[in-house]
Amino acid sequence: MTTQWSRERRVRQGIAITVLAALTAVACGPSSSVPRRLTDQRLWTDDFELRVTSDPLPPRAQEATMYTVYVLDKRTKQPVLNGEGRIFATNSDRHSTWNGFTYGPEVGTYHARMKFITAGEWAMGIQFRRDSTQALQQTLDWRQLIRPATPLGADSAVTKS
Repeated sequence: MTTQWSRERRVRQGIAITVLAALTAVACGPSSSVPRRLTDQRLWTDDFELRVTSDPLPPRAQEATMYTVYVLDKRTKQPVLNGEGRIFATNSDRHSTWNGFTYGPEVGTYHARMKFITAGEWAMGIQFRRDSTQALQQTLDWRQLIRPATPLGADSAVTKS
């Protein structure tokens, strides 16, 4: 036997569950228009959120690697336009490499090309600022595994007949 009170209670519970599900779906949605992949390295400074990808992934020694960095304002989640920055790396033998960013065709996107001289683990970091009047802000370092160089004559793009 169902009473009026229990029917009203079930209706209120159903509405509460529907509202909770809608809020959860909104909260789990994308926070910005920046494409996000599972291979992105996510980094932060005091004012910026950075998402870093490399091509190829993982990079190879003695081959050019293109790094793409998406920079968002941490507070507003808006892309940062025409900023300045650089990416750098050092391995355990104290060999270093670095390059400055060039602003890409996509909004809030910066590119840098790097070449690692040896395989192994490299400590990587990024410094970035909105413009030349601001101080550079540095991310925490991350570790990047660099694979050995492709052996000479083992180019996979060449097919033999």
